[in-house]
Amino acid sequence: MTSFSWVNNQESPIRLRNFLRQHGISRTLLKQIKFEGGKIVVNDEIQKVNYMLSDKDVVKITLPPEPANDVIQVSDKEITIVYEDEHFLVIDKPPHVACLPSHLYKNDTIANRVKGYFIRQGYSNQKIHIVNRLDMDTSGIVIFAKHHFAHSLLDMQMQHHEISKKYIAIVEGKINHKHVDICLPIGRKEGSFIERSVVNGGKPSWTEFWVDKSSEDLTLLKIKLHSGRTHQIRVHFKEINHPLIGDWLYNPDNKLMDRQALHCYEMKFYNPFSQEEVLCQSQIPQDMQQIIKRF
Repeated sequence: MTSFSWVNNQESPIRLRNFLRQHGISRTLLKQIKFEGGKIVVNDEIQKVNYMLSDKDVVKITLPPEPANDVIQVSDKEITIVYEDEHFLVIDKPPHVACLPSHLYKNDTIANRVKGYFIRQGYSNQKIHIVNRLDMDTSGIVIFAKHHFAHSLLDMQMQHHEISKKYIAIVEGKINHKHVDICLPIGRKEGSFIERSVVNGGKPSWTEFWVDKSSEDLTLLKIKLHSGRTHQIRVHFKEINHPLIGDWLYNPDNKLMDRQALHCYEMKFYNPFSQEEVLCQSQIPQDMQQIIKRF
């Protein structure tokens, strides 16, 4: 099982619960440790979370085991690994593959493939923790955590917009401005379960982009997301009358590609276990490269 330890260097007494919260242990994880087979030990003795710590006390937590979820079927298809350590797995997702199973895509999503990889590697923790998601037809970087603690720490970074996410996209029309910020609220489109749109009262959404290349009818962009709304990039560029090429939902008449021309080429996050930034990058896929050659 996975364990972590810290030394309390605070001279004033502090409750064990508060000390663990300072190190990123959430209430949910504390409950799992208590009820699902984990341990909390202070100076080699099991303690409850209301225990008062003294200076130089050594705290050790052991996470409960995380067996595989039977709801997710196993796929033996290969994955392309960008980065891996004992806490995180970062993969390069191809287009036309969903991230998570649904009633439409049950047995061959990225989660199914990662589960198969975990089993082949013989990892003790086999529960699937996905940190970020991409639309099925969007390619690029997807991060998985290998245990609940790692997931909760990266999820906190996501909530505070501390994970840098960069995309490359091809849109219709020529954009003459080199650097633009799109700050328009996004919500569910009335009458549609899937589609989103810019609406009054929607969630604040910020997309920043730079023009890389352009022709008379197409523009190649580099994009940085500052928020993470569903279909955010696709909706924002439709709203400014430069929809993504190949986007079946927001630009159905464009047939230049058989998917939206959107690729997550870079993600950067802080690894709290190694205490260093991790930069993950992905090459532009072949179908987008073929269009880029037109520039």
